[in-house]
Amino acid sequence: MNIILLGPPGAGKGTQAQRLVAERGMVQLSTGDMLRSAVAKETPVGLKAKAVMEAGELVSDAIVSALIGEHLDGSDGKGAIFDGFPRTKHQAEALEILLAERGRKLDHVVELEVNEEALVDRITGRFSCASCGTGYHDTFKQPKVEGTCDVCGAHEFKRRPDDNEQTVRTRMAEYRAKTAPILPYYEDKGLVRRVDGMASVDAVAAQIDSILDG
Repeated sequence: MNIILLGPPGAGKGTQAQRLVAERGMVQLSTGDMLRSAVAKETPVGLKAKAVMEAGELVSDAIVSALIGEHLDGSDGKGAIFDGFPRTKHQAEALEILLAERGRKLDHVVELEVNEEALVDRITGRFSCASCGTGYHDTFKQPKVEGTCDVCGAHEFKRRPDDNEQTVRTRMAEYRAKTAPILPYYEDKGLVRRVDGMASVDAVAAQIDSILDG
């Protein structure tokens, strides 16, 4: 089973990918993570990527494809979750070739759909205990005793500086710009499935499971 998981930041894509890795033994192929790892390990592809990045240039599709090929070859035939790739029609076509060369195919493109206004509320309302990291929310999960952490009793709380409305809206616009080129390509192939990304983690997981098991 090979799938592409799509969704804007805050949609819960990372949580669902981790669950699929844990429960189904799939491998998550995140281009950003793979690049950093290949550069750190100084693999042949990593050395090429490092030279390009140090020159201040963007890593080419050919390098990214080679990286993905490397990881697919080392995945012991496990199903793959593609995260952050493909982002263009050209990359989508390259992925198809990479999979076909290994006797694989893409099974589903799963998009976690979100309501932008609700996502802004979800992200901008987040805060956490500065001491133990327990998460809270202005609307959905306040401490039982105001100003006191339920878990460790501390009184200091913090918010992430990028959990603000402008950043969230910018990320949403970036996401739409990046997925716009590939969604029609996969729609034409009948591979796109959408789930309600605003539902609870368990409800989203159940929707994804029904797609993969269907």
